[in-house]
Formats: sequence, structure tokens, C-alpha cells
Amino acid sequence: MEKLSMAATMFCAVVLAAVAAAAGGEAAVVEHTFVVHEMNQTHLCNTTKIYVVNGQLPGPTIDITDGDTVVVHVINRLPHGLTIHWHGIRQMRSCWSDGAGFVTECPIPSGGEHVYRFNVTGQVGTLWWHAHVTCLRATVAGAFIIRPKGGRYPFPTPAKDVPIIIGEWWELDLVELDRRMHDGNFDDNPLSATINGKLGDLSNCSGKPEESFVLDVVRGKTYLLRIVNTALFSEYYFKVAGHTFTVVGADGYYLTPYKTDMVTVAPGEAIDVLMAADAPPAHYHMVALANQPPEPDPQIPGFVSRGLVRYAGSSHNNNGLPVPTPLMPSQHNTMPSYYFHSNLTGLAHPDRHRVPMHVDERLFFALGLGSICRGTNKTCERGRSPETIVVATMNNVSFRHPTNASLLERYYDGQTSGLYTEDLPDHPPHPYNYTDRSLIPPGPLEKALEPAFKATKLRRFRYNTSVEIIFQSTALLQSDSNPMHLHGYDFFVLATGLGNYNPKTDPKKFNYHNPQLRNTVQVPRTGWAAVRFVTDNPGMWYLHCHFEFHIIMGMATAFIVENGPTPETSLPPPPPEFKRCGANGLTQP
Repeated sequence: MEKLSMAATMFCAVVLAAVAAAAGGEAAVVEHTFVVHEMNQTHLCNTTKIYVVNGQLPGPTIDITDGDTVVVHVINRLPHGLTIHWHGIRQMRSCWSDGAGFVTECPIPSGGEHVYRFNVTGQVGTLWWHAHVTCLRATVAGAFIIRPKGGRYPFPTPAKDVPIIIGEWWELDLVELDRRMHDGNFDDNPLSATINGKLGDLSNCSGKPEESFVLDVVRGKTYLLRIVNTALFSEYYFKVAGHTFTVVGADGYYLTPYKTDMVTVAPGEAIDVLMAADAPPAHYHMVALANQPPEPDPQIPGFVSRGLVRYAGSSHNNNGLPVPTPLMPSQHNTMPSYYFHSNLTGLAHPDRHRVPMHVDERLFFALGLGSICRGTNKTCERGRSPETIVVATMNNVSFRHPTNASLLERYYDGQTSGLYTEDLPDHPPHPYNYTDRSLIPPGPLEKALEPAFKATKLRRFRYNTSVEIIFQSTALLQSDSNPMHLHGYDFFVLATGLGNYNPKTDPKKFNYHNPQLRNTVQVPRTGWAAVRFVTDNPGMWYLHCHFEFHIIMGMATAFIVENGPTPETSLPPPPPEFKRCGANGLTQP
């Protein structure tokens, strides 16, 4: 009966959308039921317990039209709590449905249920949804497709669109992985990359190749690939042998068409590309390869997955010829990522999405690692010493995530004493050469910069404030890039650069004409990114790096946006279906 109920719900969603389209594109209410549960899956000769929605990996795709309202009924059959975050959805005046654990709501308890209801207007393209408590988003995730009204794209209509979900296969239980990272153990790694849940034939069990994802195509047709990176640990390069791409969108907005033979997608990003099936009919490999910083950064294994593009009419054995495999960059070459992201521009709209030219608040966030002393010690030896815990920081502050209360709830109720303060620094305590790579291995200069502190520090903004943020990746103890994601907002990416941001010369590089509009910006390794947005959406909005280890280590904060002058510019009360936090830090029945 449970499977029948799931199927009926999905059928209902499709019917509602079809009725809306038949009625001339009128907005619809699209409903889904998500049953979150455990399931066993066998890969690499081992059976692993994983966490999924409706028995699917990746999870079910939500497919709507711009202007629709989405209602998702979540039933939690896991032995622990979770929330579901709708990554990239603006959630205008619906902060209560953002699904950020302990930020906008407490987790749904084991055996509990929760209803998310929100409208999606003004966004078109690919976003995604995922679990937002512990590391469960490694498998509890899926695509969120928003189609244009009337089905009209600013490019030729593709024959078919295909979600390409890049992820990771973890043999370690994800709840145990989360526990270990909270204890300061970051030595665990996934065993493989995945493409749509498949490890691919480069992985094997006793010599038998793992199953690959297969994309069937017809020569002469064009396909829209909706590429999403759901991985916990890595940015990925994606290529298809013998084919090129035209990038046309990212994070729910159109881009100026950009031709390339490789896509780079960081955790949290969604990239839309057109791929023409214009090669001779045959089989061609697709490859997703993780990139990692080179030494002296701490080294982790390379993760890769290989799938197949299979042309209609091609022989089963590819006429006995080897299947072409794309030539990939070095795993440790991060420059292709920088060039890919810096070459993208937004599709200019003369009457909308205008960049705010006046800036009210300027923030400079130095992103890096630091350390705190173990226990109650006030002083300790630095430099990856056993006396310290390594943390991730923004301006030397490592975010202390609440564990028994919702920031939004307490803010709305005016009961914030002892939970958080609103004094997140606008800049680091001491300017230094942020990108000096001699700071990666511990040394005297690094040790002096390393001390940090743990606290729940937020930043408050008045409604309709123009905010500019410079994100500066640093080389303190590591030189990772940082995919920074802001809930409830999209921001204009005005520029990115390598090295230290120069406030005198770098603003001359800002793109005010057609910048990308994104919810996640890939801040380059030992580089910077400049973004700008207007605080037009009241509520409590989480800002964090989308590398899971950086989130757990504390590279996060939350922005409070005050109400505007009218009911239409203010956060409404919690909706009737919203469940408040109980004393145990879970939502009440």
C-alpha cells in the first residue's frame, strides 16, 4: 500500500502540472510525498545501508513551471531526525519552509511528518533539494526542475532534458561519518564518484565492472543536461568524449550561451548545458572526475565515475572498437575550474535583475582554517597539535551550530538571549597575506594566525539594504576553494580573481552589465569573489560553504533580514502546518 500511495502522489503531481499547462499555463499546485527510509545497496562487493527517498537514488525529481506552488509531505522513517532544504528556491516570505536544520526549523523526528509549502516565481532552470541535517544529503537529494511559462526557452527547445546528478559512494554509514567529523576526525573518504547513483565501469567487484549510467541519444537531436553536484567533499570536472557543450543556465537563471568541452560544477551548483548528438553513431564515455588541491594540502584519493552515451543504431559492442574516453585534466589542476566559472555571464535583462550600484554595507569574509584549544584550556600549542581542534572560520569565527533550537523561531518569538549574538565581524581581526601558501604547513607565522573561537555570531540587516561581500579564500592550513551558498537569496557575481583582493584596483573589473545571478559562488582556491545583493526577503538565512567538512567545522553564519514597512515586505507568522521545536530539539508531534 505504501508503494501505491507514493505512485499515486507522483501521478497526482504530474496530472496537476498537465492540467495547468492545458489551461494556458496557469499556475498549479504540485504535490509530492517523500518517504525517507533506510535501504541496503551492494557495491564493490559490500552491502551498505543507505538513506533514500521513495526507494530512489538519486531521489525523485520535482518538475514544475515558473509560478507554481509546491507542497511536499515528508514522512521520516529513519531512526533519527532530518530536514529537507530546497536549494536555491528564493522562498520569498516563506522562510519557514527553507528546511535548514536548527536555522529555520528543528529536525523532523523519527516517525514524524512535516509539510513544506512554497511558491516558485521568477526562477527558471535547474535547482535541487537535499537533506540538511548530518551528512544525509550524500544520498537524500534530487533535482528540482523549473520550466518556463509556455515552454519557451531563449535557445532551441531540446529533444529531451536529463538530470545528471554527480555524487559520491560512501561505504561508511553517513550518520557515523557525521559523528566522526564532529569529533574532529576528517580521515574518511568516499570510495567512488557516482553519476545518477551509478559508480561506473572503472569500479569493480571481483573483476566484474560496476553498472554505468547510460544516456541513449539519437543523432541530430540536442539534449539539455541538468548537471548537479550533490557531493560532500569535491568539485567535479565533467566531459563526454567526442562532444561539446553549450552552457545556457546555472542555479535557476539563464546564462549567455558559452561553448566548452568541459563543465566544472562545485558542490551546491547546478549547471544547464546543451549537448548536440552530432558524433558518428557509436558509444562514448562520459566522465566525472573530482579535483583536489595539490600538495602541500592534505591529500585525498581521486574519485571518478564513468558513464556512457549510446547512440541509437550503434552496435552492441561498438563494432568491436574501443569506446572513446575523454581526456581529463589532472586531478590536482584547479585552474580549469577558475577559467570555467570566470567565463560565465548572465543573459542580460534590460528591465529586471539590475545590479545595485549603491552599496550600504560592505563585508570582507576571510575563509580558512584555524584552531581552538581542547576542553577548557585557554592556551595550547598550535600547528595541528593534539592540544587543539581544527575548525573552519569566517574572519576567525567558527560557527557554533545550535542543537536544540531554531534560530528563526527564537528570533520571531523575541527569545534570543543566550542563543546567539549579532556581532559577526565585518573583516578579519588582523590583515595578512591571505594567499601565502607557506601558511599551509604549520610554521611560526601560521601558528600566530591560527587561533580562532567558537560562537553563534550572526549579522543583522535592515530591509532593502544593498550588501556587497568579498569572499577571500585563504591558505591557512589548507588552500581549498570554497563554494559559498546563501539561502533565500541570489546574488550578482561581479567578479572573481586569484590572489588577494585589492580594494583599489579589483573593483574596476566588476561586471555591472551582465553578471551571473547565483545562489552558490565558487570562491577560487587562494582567490576571491565579489557578490552583491539587496535584502528584500525578511527572515533568517543560512550562509555556509557547501563542502560538508567545512560546514561541520564551522564555516557558516546566518543573516537576519528585518521586516519591511508593509505586510507584503514582512515575514508572515508560521503557516498552520509548521511544527515548532520541542524541548528535545526536534519538532513537536
